[in-house]
Amino acid sequence: MITTMTILTDREWFLLIIGIVTYALLFALTVQNSRRKVLDLQQRLNKVRAMQEEQQSSSQEGIEQNRKKIAELEGLIRKLGDENSMLRLELEEKKTRLDYANRMAEIESEKRSQAETTIFGSDIYLQIKRLMNEGRSMGEGEWNRLERVVNSVYTGFTERLYSLYRMSDQDYRVSLLIKVRIQPKDIATLTAHSKESVASTRSRLYQKVFGQKGSSKDWDDFVLSL
Repeated sequence: MITTMTILTDREWFLLIIGIVTYALLFALTVQNSRRKVLDLQQRLNKVRAMQEEQQSSSQEGIEQNRKKIAELEGLIRKLGDENSMLRLELEEKKTRLDYANRMAEIESEKRSQAETTIFGSDIYLQIKRLMNEGRSMGEGEWNRLERVVNSVYTGFTERLYSLYRMSDQDYRVSLLIKVRIQPKDIATLTAHSKESVASTRSRLYQKVFGQKGSSKDWDDFVLSL
């Protein structure tokens, strides 16, 4: 039996090698891209958790927890008396930090409790209501005024949003209106977009930030928690 062997020409060998190298490069780029996406998502989720923990610490529940820790530290300090001065100083330092954290949390909590009064009574909010009644969209100056009012009440709101995702103007403006409790149908009017587009923006933002599907309301709830 005679076996026929196929002998590749130099050109065919060259093309084969090029194909293998190209495939290997594409595979490496795909793996690298996947890893980068995972790392980006992990970083976003870490930021979200940090924001949520910060909000928890400034809540009434967080303040009460700190007060209990402060009382426990005061008890330990009293028991130590003049003994073990180094440990006593460490405990007093912890108590001082908790006292300061609680004071800042109480100030932030008070600001938030007055937020609705401040925002709903502002000139820009009244202007927004007029635009809604007239079926008109907001202008650049009005967006800037709203942004200033929101950030004056919810410190760092804009910075927090942009730290999570590179938002378009539409993404950001929808979130800004959510923060001042404007209804989706009115958000559509104020941004000159359809209700369907506004709903899609909200659900897409949740998926981009959290890496999983969510409803429009899920994004609303997150924005309101900031």
